[in-house]
Amino acid sequence: MRTAEIVICGAGIVGLTLARELVRRGHSDILILDKEPDIGRHASGRNSGVLHAGIYYAPGSLRARSCLEGNRLMQDYCREHGLPLEQNGKVIVARDESELPGLRALFERAQQNGAQVELIDERRLAEIEPLAKTAGQALHSPRTAVVDPKAVLASLRRELTDSGKVSFLFLARFLRRLGPRLAETTAGRVGYGFFVNAAGAYADRVAHAFGLGLPYRLVPFKGVYRKLQGPRADLVRGSIYPLPDPRNPFLGVHFTRGVHGGVYLGPTAIPALGRENYGILAGIDAEAPSILWRDAVLFAKNPKFRSVALDEPRKYFARRFFEDARRLVRELEPADVVPSPKAGIRPQLIDLRSHELVMDFILERDQESLHVLNSISPAFTSSLAFATMLAGELRA
Repeated sequence: MRTAEIVICGAGIVGLTLARELVRRGHSDILILDKEPDIGRHASGRNSGVLHAGIYYAPGSLRARSCLEGNRLMQDYCREHGLPLEQNGKVIVARDESELPGLRALFERAQQNGAQVELIDERRLAEIEPLAKTAGQALHSPRTAVVDPKAVLASLRRELTDSGKVSFLFLARFLRRLGPRLAETTAGRVGYGFFVNAAGAYADRVAHAFGLGLPYRLVPFKGVYRKLQGPRADLVRGSIYPLPDPRNPFLGVHFTRGVHGGVYLGPTAIPALGRENYGILAGIDAEAPSILWRDAVLFAKNPKFRSVALDEPRKYFARRFFEDARRLVRELEPADVVPSPKAGIRPQLIDLRSHELVMDFILERDQESLHVLNSISPAFTSSLAFATMLAGELRA
């Protein structure tokens, strides 16, 4: 049986940065377990690499409180460790004049969060992003940056391993809580002084084993990407985003130039049939009927989910995806957009009591455990700042 002072379930960005913060605070016996054979196999290693800059989130929320500082800390971390980083900014455009009031409201929210943003006109937009178009005004976020998520994760793993205070147990899926400070995994029993659940798409299942987070369930949404090729790709300098629908937590299909030069379009937010349903059929498992049932209830009772469920699956088709992307730019041809194998799953928390999509990180705890639920975007951006909040919770 493995034992440790602190056991962290999940070797994604939240688990790794928390372990780093705990080492910095003097902890010396930390075990990170994961059901996969390596770190960051899911959301942490499959995201777009964008470091967000505090624009979208409700003032005072955990997402808002951690995003800006997380952006700064992650940029500093990449510079310190020589990791790929580009502070190439982002513009948010209005697709037609009806979106201008929403754009100005988003500007005000960003200012409340302390974000560095400005409203710009079409002439200034053309200077910043030559391919982008807008209906009169756009929002510019110069602090938005991009990183290589896998490089960040690998660096964190090296740092933790080199500390001599953190060990890893892979192929260790959490199965159940056996009793006080004892859990069973597929790699054997694990004893702990304190348990942290950073299991991402499976965090609700782990929390339920502790009798916590019972009103919540995670519902998976699939993010499919495509790639921009040809001379128009050269015109994209940073990121071009649409004004998001404030009724749901998804940001819409957008253009992003990554740190290695490629320009990706996406992701979609298609209701998925499995927590690892990255392909059309791949990743669909025995949980699919219960996911379908939850989706059906949400479809009936939640107009916001209903709009997503009706619109997003159409983006599986190249033509519909293209039409969505074309509204953000001056010119685009179908031949400019090609398939990409890149795909991810966003595990979105649902409150079963209200049938609402939860819009913030959720923390649940008892005397021996802390559970991080709904670690959605900007979790990667926020992670280094969020880790200090979580480490403080361990002392509470």
